[in-house]
Amino acid sequence: MDQQSREHFDLHLEAVLAILPESIATLLDRVPMIVEDYPSDALVRELGLHNRRQLCGLYTGIPLTSRSIEGPAVPSDAIQIFREGILSQTRFLNGQITAPGLREQIRITILHELGHHFGMTEEDLDELGYG
Repeated sequence: MDQQSREHFDLHLEAVLAILPESIATLLDRVPMIVEDYPSDALVRELGLHNRRQLCGLYTGIPLTSRSIEGPAVPSDAIQIFREGILSQTRFLNGQITAPGLREQIRITILHELGHHFGMTEEDLDELGYG
């Protein structure tokens, strides 16, 4: 991904972050979000993906519903979002990615990964429209 495309994406990401409800923004203060162009080759292999553009985001950590005070120390939670994956999932209009379409896919990806933080499954997220 070239620098101009990266900056274009990041402007839309900032716009999405600016309009998220305060409760979601507060969560993102606690669960860091890392933005990358695409997942590493090792991660693609680990997840059994055929193409790195298949992945829009990834939550790493232990969901809140699986934590216990008796359990081991909890690794830091993090959300990764991947520019290329999000762009590949964004709807096109007349062969072009639209700003509203890109912003919606960014929003869905962030909310999807935060859902995993709260213990939601892929099926739960699909039912809510964040699949």
